[in-house]
Amino acid sequence: MAVIMPPWQRIEPSFVEPGLLVQINQFSGAFATLADGKPRVRLNEGDLQVYIRTLAMRTRVAAQQSSSVNSIPSNDIVGGVIGTGTYLVRNRAEFDHHDTAAAANYNVPIVEAFRLAGRQGIFQNQRDILLRGMNPAKGEGLLNAPNSTQVTLPPDPYGNDTVSTYDNGAMAVFLLSQMQQLLTRTYQLGIERTFVILGPQRDLGQWEIQDIVQLVQYQRLGAGSATTAAVVKEVMKQSGHNVMWCYDDTLIGQGAGGTDAVILVMPEVSQPTGDLPNTNEFGKLPNGLYANTLMYSDMAAPREIMAPLPAGAVDMTLEMRSSSGWLVRPEALTVISMAN
Repeated sequence: MAVIMPPWQRIEPSFVEPGLLVQINQFSGAFATLADGKPRVRLNEGDLQVYIRTLAMRTRVAAQQSSSVNSIPSNDIVGGVIGTGTYLVRNRAEFDHHDTAAAANYNVPIVEAFRLAGRQGIFQNQRDILLRGMNPAKGEGLLNAPNSTQVTLPPDPYGNDTVSTYDNGAMAVFLLSQMQQLLTRTYQLGIERTFVILGPQRDLGQWEIQDIVQLVQYQRLGAGSATTAAVVKEVMKQSGHNVMWCYDDTLIGQGAGGTDAVILVMPEVSQPTGDLPNTNEFGKLPNGLYANTLMYSDMAAPREIMAPLPAGAVDMTLEMRSSSGWLVRPEALTVISMAN
């Protein structure tokens, strides 16, 4: 903790702008990868673990022309439990009346400044453990989730294999193919769903603004007018799907071999259903959890604890408990490694 407010000189007459030129940090879109777009506030104080009960079934039937069946098979209902750990995240600030006076010279309310700085630090830590986990070796975090799909960007038709050199139309087709495969793995084809694409600005920003699909000797969607991102969004929109484009530069270098990581995820699924006969009839069982990506916390924002210190100083501690990012349905996430 430090209050660095150096003295400064000014010439009179002069005008001092009352507004503060405040540092800007990236607003991470990482939390959009979660079901409901945010952590689930479900933990009680001191909960060290989160568990989810799982349920699967295996069916067997007997079918023959005659009714004299000697042995009628039975169905298997199989339960299980999965879990993940939680972690207490804390930071603090200590300041006295001298710090308060120094901050006042800069027109800074010191309590609010430390409060917001502490909250940002904890939220940034939440972002980090959402993506990478507190203990990556245990499979925590979306990037380390076991059984998720890991893909490396293949060469385009011209042999280019980096984001900056890739054919723009080929990139759109590649991303669409990954979404189609994800829909197939989760049995969500024909059902309107939301996809989130999360990656560094230098990759996704290029697709969204710079990469206009090139004109070629044959017609292709968006040629000469639409970017890679626009083509992806429009094609998926025609099928009733929504695509969210989100940014987080901490994914730079997080892919295979030090490449950038781009996360493609469907945060929630829906139980496919229809008229009878329904081959997904078991999905009608009550209390179904349709989230694919989860993160749990004990409160929506950090708790603030103010306490006096000797010599008139004040201690401000902020804390909250949070789990790492948890991929409970591995088939709903694809991590794409691509060199810029």
